[in-house]
Amino acid sequence: MKEQNNIVIQFNHVTKMYKLFKNDKKRLLYTFCKKIKYTEKKAVNNVSFDIQSGESVALFGRNGAGKSTVLKMITGVCFPTTGEITVNGRVSALLELTSGFDPEFTGKENIYLKGQLLGLKDAEIKELEQEIINFAELEEYIDQPVRTYSSGMKARLGFSINVNIRPEILIVDEALSVGDEEFKRKCVRKINEIISKENVTLLFVTHATGVAKEFCKRGMVMEKGKVTFDGDIDQAIEIYNSSLKK
Repeated sequence: MKEQNNIVIQFNHVTKMYKLFKNDKKRLLYTFCKKIKYTEKKAVNNVSFDIQSGESVALFGRNGAGKSTVLKMITGVCFPTTGEITVNGRVSALLELTSGFDPEFTGKENIYLKGQLLGLKDAEIKELEQEIINFAELEEYIDQPVRTYSSGMKARLGFSINVNIRPEILIVDEALSVGDEEFKRKCVRKINEIISKENVTLLFVTHATGVAKEFCKRGMVMEKGKVTFDGDIDQAIEIYNSSLKK
């Protein structure tokens, strides 16, 4: 039996329902008149699972299977319609790497901005600042406004901030596509370094099964909002690959 105090992410019969309207006008009118018609879509349907401290878990599924909604609920971007979610620990989510940046701030100023949004104090950010700058490899650009950055430069800075804040829970959603091949390898090495530390938990969402095997021993497969398999990573990959042929 699992020890409850070792569980860092828990979904207990979680369902997330979205209201779908024909257009934005109908969605706006619904705010004032609940008689406006809509259809309901269960993005996540009665999902339950536990993730233990220190586990590395891969989450597979076709586009629209419900993976992104699960991640959004873990990170507090949206909330379940029914059921309960418990998250214990500082979450660093490599989802939309460039979100939260102020384009008029320099790269260095945005390190402090994003650090504060992630719950760090200025003294903690100061301690990590040079490590973040070195990892991002932006050199003199770190003192330039982020509006002058390419999309790749912004993604590298976002990745560097998120992986260097010493998270307790690390969520990765196809974020390893940043930069050139050498920088991608550097990102993979960094994630391996993070999860090798005691009690750092990884939830890795990807279509790249080979990369998932580098990090994870456990795999979950989602189809149409439900978890259809939860167990050994090799079995999860086999079931996921079979689902792609349907």
